[in-house]
Parts: sequence; structure tokens; C-alpha cells
Amino acid sequence: MEGIEFSTLGAVLGLLIAIVLIIKNFHSTYSLILGAIIGGIIGGGGLDGTVKAMISGSAGMMSSILRIMTSGILAGCLVKTGAAEKIAETIVNKLGEKNAIISISISTMIICAVGVFIDISVITTAPIALAVAKRTKMSKSASLFAMIGGGKAGNIISPNPNTIATSEAFGVNLNSLMGINIIPALIALIITIILAKTINRKFNDIVTDNDIDIVDNSLKDLPRFASAIAGPATVVILLALRPLFDIVVDPLIALPLGGIVCLFVCGEIKHISEYSAYGFSKVIGVCALLIGTGTLSGIISNSHLQTDMISLIDTLNLKPFILAPLSGILMAAATASTTAGATIASKTFANTLISADVNSINAAAMVHSGATVLDSLPHGSFFHATGGSVKMVIKDRLKLIPYEALVGFASTITAIIIYLI
Repeated sequence: MEGIEFSTLGAVLGLLIAIVLIIKNFHSTYSLILGAIIGGIIGGGGLDGTVKAMISGSAGMMSSILRIMTSGILAGCLVKTGAAEKIAETIVNKLGEKNAIISISISTMIICAVGVFIDISVITTAPIALAVAKRTKMSKSASLFAMIGGGKAGNIISPNPNTIATSEAFGVNLNSLMGINIIPALIALIITIILAKTINRKFNDIVTDNDIDIVDNSLKDLPRFASAIAGPATVVILLALRPLFDIVVDPLIALPLGGIVCLFVCGEIKHISEYSAYGFSKVIGVCALLIGTGTLSGIISNSHLQTDMISLIDTLNLKPFILAPLSGILMAAATASTTAGATIASKTFANTLISADVNSINAAAMVHSGATVLDSLPHGSFFHATGGSVKMVIKDRLKLIPYEALVGFASTITAIIIYLI
């Protein structure tokens, strides 16, 4: 935004204030807005300049927010029709209990990859995972980690809010960004399975009846697998039309159409209003978070933080592309959110990275993967939602964070190697 500049000190202090408020359980969106106001004023932009930068930053989020709002239709339909659960159940049954960790990881990965948000993916898979874990005497920690790691792998190849926001910021095709992260996602899945087996040997918190008494076993009949996969398949086909035939179908259209197809084949089109409302209830929090993220992004992107980070990288004789994964890691850690972290990092450093001749799609992939390294810290909702899905106390949930970081780090290193090759 021309004419308004903020100091690095102001931008960093604003970010730190937002983090502290979020940790103190203040509302995340308001924490980001308040951090932006204080950071902008301390950064020397004045009250008027700060407000203008915040509004500009939030306005820049609108295209992503619209796409995310429509993606709620797909997510709501997949969850409420039982399609997501059917996909998970089928995978677990096909792979068998002997491969419980593998089946749990792959189930969550696929559910997340087809358009269900990562926290919902874990919550959806949890009842099946706990039941399998109990029969196989698997550690509860290993079961939860298998779901989280699988979700992280699926999240970087999904049409989810984080992917949409990153593709928007770098001006790259959503389908292309999903495609380039397939190998990092597979590496993340492999690392998840290896680490989950290690956790299973190391932790003794075997799943008991008390852990699964929250499961509702009176669910309606699930759809056939072919019906369950129809909605996600529709989205994939529509998004693939651009690279294959140069026919552009925006995610704004493809995602809700996938949800409608899901309802048709499952015979539940009459519930479209109810299921869409459910999906909206799940994305509205993300949309509000992005508005708050936009206000802070407006301050950071108009500060000297970009040039100061570039100077630091030059001083340390590091290559410019390092800024991509590093910014994703730091911003996701600051916000404890893949979406917020990837968005702030992308909006702030996209132009800088492109100016440094870093390929747009590779830069987006590195930022996106980097945002999965430290996105599950305790000051974010994902930490608590996933722990709650298996009735895990905070003390035990904290023990999994280093392992989760390794999964994100593995996909980030892979994205870097792909860029260097």
C-alpha cells in the first residue's frame, strides 16, 4: 500500500501481542486485529494509516474467503451424508487390522485431501481409529498421531483454505499447487507411519472402553463407497480441466458442485440446506480468522520486515528461496494455524520471492509445506480439537508436538529438494 510504511519492530510486536492474546484464550480474530492496531501505531503508521493498511490487508483476503465459504458445502455434504466416514471405513477394512497404523494414516490423509478440513478429518476418523486401536491394543497417542500426520499429508494436496489462500497469494493455479506437493505429501505419510510405530512402542496409553464411550454407534446407514467418492471425484475432474483442456472451472464453482453431486448420488439432495448450513458453520470461523489475519498481514506486508529478513538471509549467505519455507514455518508457529500462517507468509513475501527469481509454484509449495511444521502449537484450536477427539489430556497431547513437527519438516525438506532439482 503506497505511502504507508511500518517499522519491523512494530510489525513484530503486533505479531507477538496477537500470539500472547491467543495463548491467553482471547478470541483469535480479535487478537489478530488488536495486534495489528498496536503494531501499526508502534510501527509509526499513525492511527489513520494503520486502519487503512488493515482494511487493505483484509480486502486482499476476500477472494480466498469466498472460495473457502463455498468449500463448506462440500465439507458439510461429505460429513453429514457419511461419505467421509465411509471412505475411512473402506480403507481400514481393505488394509486390515494388522496394518492399523497405515490404514488410519491413509484414511485421514484421503479425507483431508478430498476437501474436508484437517481438524474435521481427524474428528471424523477418530471413532473408527479408536475402535481399531482398541482391538489391536494400539497406543492412543499413536492412533492420534497417525491421524494428525495423515491429515498434514492430505492438507497440502487438498482444496482446503490453506491451499486456496497460498495459490491466491502467489497467483498460481490451485490444481497445480495441489499437484506439486504430492511427493512431499507422500513423504510426510511415510514419516508419519514410521513415527507412529515408534510412538506405539514408546507410549503405554492403550485405548480402553472409556476412550470410545463418546462414539455414537447409532449412525444411519453409510453410503456405498462409489457414492461416497463421487463428490470429491467431481471436484478433481473439474479442477483438472484447466491443465488438461485449458477450460477454467474456478474452485468457487467446483467445490460446491462436488458437494451437490455427493448429495445426489447419496440420495440426500433434500437436505442440501441443512448440510450446507452445517458446512458453513465449520468454515465461518476460518473466514473470520482470515479477516483478522488480513489486518495483521496488512501491517506486516507494509513494514520493513521483508527487507530486514532478506538482509538477514544475505548476511548469513543463505539463498533467497530459503525465505519461502522459513516464512511459512515462522508465521504458522506464530498463529498456530496452517491457514493463517500460510496466508500471512504468502501475502507478505510472494512478491519478494518472485522478484528474487524463485519460481512461483515452487515458492508457494515451500511456503505451504513450511506452514505445516509448527501449526499445531497449544495457542491454536487444532491442538485442542484433535486432543479432544480422543479424550486426551493436554499433558499427553503436548508430547506429540515434536513428532508432528518432524512430519511437517519432512514435507518441507522434500519441497525444497524438488525446487533445487
